[in-house]
Amino acid sequence: MGIPLSPRPAQVIDLEAMRQRLHAKRRMVRLAPELDGLEMLYHLASDPDTLYGMPLLAWGLRENGEVVGLVPWMESLTPCHELDDPEYGHFVGYRDPETEEIFSSPPDHKLFELEHAAAYFDYEETDAATLIQQLPDTLGTHALCMDEEDQPWQLKQVFGWRLYSDGQLEALLVDESQVESTPVLAGDACLYPGHSRHRVVYFFQRAIANRIKDEDPVTLEALALMVAR
Repeated sequence: MGIPLSPRPAQVIDLEAMRQRLHAKRRMVRLAPELDGLEMLYHLASDPDTLYGMPLLAWGLRENGEVVGLVPWMESLTPCHELDDPEYGHFVGYRDPETEEIFSSPPDHKLFELEHAAAYFDYEETDAATLIQQLPDTLGTHALCMDEEDQPWQLKQVFGWRLYSDGQLEALLVDESQVESTPVLAGDACLYPGHSRHRVVYFFQRAIANRIKDEDPVTLEALALMVAR
């Protein structure tokens, strides 16, 4: 006869705690600006044979060691490989427009840069989220800001981007009524994180923002459909 086995005690799994641990491992800990013109490539479901290029703003290092390209996309500064929308774009890879090389992984020199910088700027963890890094916006990104439904939207140029100790990324906008001197510089009191003041913030490339400013009817119609989603 076999030896009777004692029943294994039930193990209670705290799903929320598990989610928090997994999220922490994916937390962004360091940014590096993209200054050599590398691009993200994507395609649309309606035209999968055509590739579109978009300049990268920066590269980000996550706590788990993963490096990702970052672009202002829809409502956030988004890791390229997470773009998987049949209507607005699906990530394909990265491209060096100078050599026309296409690659699927971030370049080694950005990995080394981010790892060394993260090791050097090793901040102590705090209970409250603190500002750990700020980058200028080098793409001419604009933010469409909306508050209450009955209030008009505002189109603002993005001054820069902030990385906080909890991994959150925020666009830095200018309150024109608080500008005391020009040009506006990092640290000026007129700068504020977009989502701290606006209910919804959508990001656009410079070319699209200029069409919105010029009240291009096709662009405004597409904008109305996007906002209504």
